[in-house]
Amino acid sequence: MNVKRLNDMKSYAPIWLAWLMWGLVATLYLLGFFQRMAPAVMVEELMRDFNISGAVMGNLSATYFYAYAAMQIPSGLLVDRIGPRRLSTFACIVAAIGIFIFAWGPNLLYAYLGRFLIGASVAVAFVTCMKLAGHWFPTNRFAMVTGVALLFGNIGGVLAGVPLSEAVAGVGWRTAMAVSGALTLVTALVMWLVVRDDPGEYGFKSYAHASVLEQGNLPAGIALKSVIFRKDTWLLFFAGGLSASPVLVFAGLWGVPYLMQVYGLERAQAATITSTMLIAWAIGGPTLGSLSDRLGLRKKPYLFSTILTTLLWAIFLFIDVPYVLLYPLLAAIGFTSGALIIGFAFAREVNHPGASGAVGGVVNMSVLGIAAIMQPVLGKILDSHWDGVLINGARIYDSSAYSSAFVWFLVSSALS
Repeated sequence: MNVKRLNDMKSYAPIWLAWLMWGLVATLYLLGFFQRMAPAVMVEELMRDFNISGAVMGNLSATYFYAYAAMQIPSGLLVDRIGPRRLSTFACIVAAIGIFIFAWGPNLLYAYLGRFLIGASVAVAFVTCMKLAGHWFPTNRFAMVTGVALLFGNIGGVLAGVPLSEAVAGVGWRTAMAVSGALTLVTALVMWLVVRDDPGEYGFKSYAHASVLEQGNLPAGIALKSVIFRKDTWLLFFAGGLSASPVLVFAGLWGVPYLMQVYGLERAQAATITSTMLIAWAIGGPTLGSLSDRLGLRKKPYLFSTILTTLLWAIFLFIDVPYVLLYPLLAAIGFTSGALIIGFAFAREVNHPGASGAVGGVVNMSVLGIAAIMQPVLGKILDSHWDGVLINGARIYDSSAYSSAFVWFLVSSALS
């Protein structure tokens, strides 16, 4: 189909259709975020079933992150080459296979394999969302739409909180995971039947850059080279990863056991607090992204938000915060951390329009890559401060152990 010729003849797609196309692809991001955060409410069960330490638990959870980070650049190049529809559909199928292996695997090796396949497959979600947004939405909405992707993801994170906690308590973690795998397969089918990469395939004009419509995307090697040799790409790479990793590590793994053991909360209560952080992160992404779009500024709102995040982490670490104030404090940390979305729009604008997939892949690699490193590192710090207490086969860490580990949240945010 000649997309350029259709662009000369047709109007832009109705906004509902644009959101439908984008939303179906973003569902994979929601499912991926759910799987990313799921271990937080299953720490005791996983440590008991597989007879593992905190460091190994951190590595098991981080296997997802390692695979996700490693796949970011290939994902960016693949989405430029075969398009969001094919890539995201195939990814859903592989993710479902990984979930079933994780859910039904008899030993730790299978658990590692399942988490690896899940992380490697859902790694394409964010870059496919950004690629599709570039075709279905105008440029001045890109940061806002990308922020809504974070909202979608965090809905998955919230579902991995209290709802999953209740499901684990009711039917066990293996059955709960298997059900999520079945839903992922259904998503793959709907995505393949409905999603199209460009409005031209439905007879509408495209918002893609004229050079992309006329000449196509840059060849993979040239695109990657143009992205990685630009200094701003790497500044935004580290800014985003160092900003996001504290939220991902706290809400995605160690926050729930910390709140249970230090504050004496039930798992559902602790999951509610970490879910509050994720909800605020979800709101902060599109809100701060939209503000950046309206102001026509990228650096200042990004920098100001990250400074606030650093100050809030300092309050969390060095002030004895009462239980009731944890909700607003962690919500504020989540909201201001949502500014990382501005970095994706920023990176896209300082690079060649024909390398948009590669840009998304490179910058997003840090978000999960740094979190992947931080999870087991914090697990090792916790193990080094462990006083030998076990409950139902799971290691119990005291408040001083968590304080020693969580200081890295402040360091990470300050570096960002």
